[in-house]
Amino acid sequence: MNFQDLQPKITEIVNTSLTRDEKLLHICQLLQDNISYYNWVGFYFANHEAKTLHLGPYVGAETDHTVIPFGKGICGQVAESNANFVVPDVSAQDNYIACSFTVKSEIVVPLFVNGVNIGQIDIDSHVINPFTEADERFLEFVNQEVAKLF
Repeated sequence: MNFQDLQPKITEIVNTSLTRDEKLLHICQLLQDNISYYNWVGFYFANHEAKTLHLGPYVGAETDHTVIPFGKGICGQVAESNANFVVPDVSAQDNYIACSFTVKSEIVVPLFVNGVNIGQIDIDSHVINPFTEADERFLEFVNQEVAKLF
């Protein structure tokens, strides 16, 4: 299924009567099930006072990274930069938190609500360099829809 076909499905999930966390989990599952190189899909949410990110709903391998300090790893850097971060090859990154030896690349897109970066969608892939500008635009759309839940 391509990004264009997935967009109405994301909107449909956002508009269901499920709880917010159930909606987020369904979105993660939809993405992992329909995009072959999305091997781990999850949301992190910011605690701006503590300057930490906290793991929300996700699908994929279990992770020990349930709390990430701002600035640490790819997710922590996005919490500070407020910008998308595409990592074609995680082995080439100095400030990378290894989740699993199977992870080869990562994309993180910040989630804004009323102009504030409240979190992010984080996707790991077992493939080197699969993410394109189309992935970025699609994930920005996903986060625009998710922002309606806050």
